[in-house]
Amino acid sequence: MPESAQSVTFPPAFLWGAATSAYQIEGAVREDGRTPSIWDTFSHTPGKTAGGETGDIAVDHYHRYRDDVALMAELGLTAYRFSISWSRVQPTGRGPAVQVGLDFYRRLVDELLAHGIKPAVTLYHWDLPQELEDAGGWPERDTAFRFAEYAQIVGEALGDRVENWITLNEPWCSAFLGYASGVHAPGRTDPAASLRAAHHLNLAHGLGTSALRSAMPARNSVAISLNSSVVRPLSPGDPADLAAVRKIDDLANGVFHGPLLHGAYPETLFAATSSVTDWSYVLDGDLRTINQPLDALGLNYYTPTLVSAADAQVRGPRTDGHGASDHSPWPGADDVAFHQTPGERTEMGWTIDPTGLHELITRYTREAPGLPLYITENGAAYDDKPDSDGRVHDPERVAYLHGHLSEVRRAIADGADVRGYYLWSLLDNFEWAYGYEKRFGAVYVDYATLTRTPKSSALWYSQAARTGTLPTLPTVG
Repeated sequence: MPESAQSVTFPPAFLWGAATSAYQIEGAVREDGRTPSIWDTFSHTPGKTAGGETGDIAVDHYHRYRDDVALMAELGLTAYRFSISWSRVQPTGRGPAVQVGLDFYRRLVDELLAHGIKPAVTLYHWDLPQELEDAGGWPERDTAFRFAEYAQIVGEALGDRVENWITLNEPWCSAFLGYASGVHAPGRTDPAASLRAAHHLNLAHGLGTSALRSAMPARNSVAISLNSSVVRPLSPGDPADLAAVRKIDDLANGVFHGPLLHGAYPETLFAATSSVTDWSYVLDGDLRTINQPLDALGLNYYTPTLVSAADAQVRGPRTDGHGASDHSPWPGADDVAFHQTPGERTEMGWTIDPTGLHELITRYTREAPGLPLYITENGAAYDDKPDSDGRVHDPERVAYLHGHLSEVRRAIADGADVRGYYLWSLLDNFEWAYGYEKRFGAVYVDYATLTRTPKSSALWYSQAARTGTLPTLPTVG
């Protein structure tokens, strides 16, 4: 990284945040009227998570939120993105709210505001109430309307104090890891159902956006967070590899940003998945409902995707970074092979490539000119351990953050309207099917005592947040 890139400054109003999700940190899964979500059911199913671990306690944020907010303030964060547990607010996924559930989020928001931290609410981070899954889940159209009802409830409760809203987090994971490969809750492996789920998640976003806007002041911002893939060909000059890129780009990106930003699904997506579904569940008016004007767009980025045309004679493990399963999360794409990109990797096995974040920002600056962007997730898992003095040094994560934030700043210099960055994650937590094996937090959590210890990456990020510049990397050796 050139020296000049190490001392760049960010715009004065740039938000320096961190992100979490409800099931990964809250715990208290049976308190105050909360009922099981699909992740409660999935994590309690033998063989679904590493070591059979669950989010029953997680890091007990439900009881420790005041200390966690105080820690954010000590670190100088100016924004915090968290999600609402749907089944804590609306236990059956329908009907009136449980006020004691909403009260937790009211207290959390008040605590954040009292510390000068701007809250950003994500309505859905993968934890569908189990009763709605029992009724068919996201492949069923009615779930989108239930989501709109839930959005209305939360918008009315918090919209006077929370300005930044996100309807869905990474709907790709909800649809394709949940219903195609089965590595995420609810663990189904039905390619046609995954495409129906994708459409109904899009519809939920559109209906939920309308519901939020009817319930909140006009000043509030409504967005969605997409884990859009940066898809690259193994051989840039090979037409077959470029066709593979087109197919995966449609399944990773176009299936969401097509209707969200442009009011239409890509015709190439329909063609690629014609053997799986006829898309007859896309009804008249759906695309107009989905294509609500956005106030901002959230982008989540971790690693690029490298693909080629598959060799029909060679069958090996699918190295797409989305967990081990005999079932693919890519409906209609059995003719595509995934490859490990070269370079250093995190504990997730994901290649570290900050240029992919610049590429993603640049793409969406073109896709949606004039639409403000936020990096709503970016971070890395490492095998962090305290030293003999109890300190946690994570120079790899510091370097990761420095590299990716440098690319954010470069994109801003190139003309992109990026308004903020949310580090994933504030705390070590329950990492879905990986249980507690993978630590993404800037703050170390001792899972036996639940003691929080800021890692050196948290202190580095704190300095960046306070100064608006990227501190130089510490000397190693």
